[in-house]
Amino acid sequence: MPKVLTGLEVMLLERPKLLKGKRIGLLAHQASVDSRARSTFDCLVEDLKYEVVRIFGPEHGFAASAQDMIGVGGNYHKGVEVVSLYGSSFESLFPQKEQLQDLDWLIVDLQDIGSRYYTYFTTLGFCMERCAEIGLPVLLLDRPNPIGGNLTEGNLAHEGIRSFVGWYPLPVRHGMSIGELALWLKDKLSLNLQLEVVQMREYRRSMWYDECNLLWVLPSPNMPTLDTATVYPGGCLLEGTNLSEGRGTTRPFELFGAPWLDAETIIRAIKSHNLEGVVFRATSFRPTFHKYAGTDCNAIQVHVTDRERFRPYLCYLLLLREISMHHSADFLWREERYEFVDDPIAIDLLSGSPQLRHLIEAGASGADIEKASQKGLEDFLRERKQFLLYPY
Repeated sequence: MPKVLTGLEVMLLERPKLLKGKRIGLLAHQASVDSRARSTFDCLVEDLKYEVVRIFGPEHGFAASAQDMIGVGGNYHKGVEVVSLYGSSFESLFPQKEQLQDLDWLIVDLQDIGSRYYTYFTTLGFCMERCAEIGLPVLLLDRPNPIGGNLTEGNLAHEGIRSFVGWYPLPVRHGMSIGELALWLKDKLSLNLQLEVVQMREYRRSMWYDECNLLWVLPSPNMPTLDTATVYPGGCLLEGTNLSEGRGTTRPFELFGAPWLDAETIIRAIKSHNLEGVVFRATSFRPTFHKYAGTDCNAIQVHVTDRERFRPYLCYLLLLREISMHHSADFLWREERYEFVDDPIAIDLLSGSPQLRHLIEAGASGADIEKASQKGLEDFLRERKQFLLYPY
């Protein structure tokens, strides 16, 4: 199996003096590691002798220890200031200009997981916008899209519904590396930004993460495995409901449930849609935290049997349709504030449009839901072509 070299390792091996003598800011997290599990920070400071004067941490923190939607404060790492880009307000999601102005470069090394909801790319986008405003160049160390760069799914986020889980007009499953996304965004926003992407070596778009011969390090507390990432483009929709998405268990997003769920009935109903690459199993769990903490929940586990044919977004939309129809007295959409937004509600922010919620509530056919769930995707696929860096 060929070993993919990440952008970090390419820089270490081929361009070690690239930013020697520059004052550097680093946007990274605990999954920012080399093949020996050494952090990007250590590689830059100890191996390359770079001067990293400030670290920026995305949601969950630089240490990736905070749970979802938990604000993180600033601190220090090995004597270097760590600035949180996920605090207690929407404004905290942007770096302040004074935190950037004394830098010569911002290096970005983030492991994304290939879904619009996952907030690390939005954090990168906010940093790119601020860097463009002050003329600070950005060096991005590219990493694989864990769930493949040749599979896409889902509608684009509607322009009028923007939040931290859908700020830029991407489909739910975009099929791009974070470096490709950065190039796309620079063009999309016409940013006057010096952006350099250090490309990977030996990477092909068709690769899944376990085919790259790289270490899997949790990029966030509830992303323990590649299996989790595989279902996440659909499973994250559960956050917009009163179903437990499995947080507080060892298989979040693959497991979901509630005390009132009739799992056997829902499984019989979802089988009528003839979804490919997936089987469903009735089970139970007791979350240790989050929704229904300490309460026994009837549950369903989503088992992916063919990841190339499995369509996670459509799968979970249809699961929500069946649960809404069969549990009309118990099933609810989440109405509490979500990612600093009170209105629209969470499910609309996640799906990018109220249309899918309305179709689910109306018990629309699977065909109608599928059609709506792909709105704008073909246009995006044509748009992204010029920014793809890697062969199939």
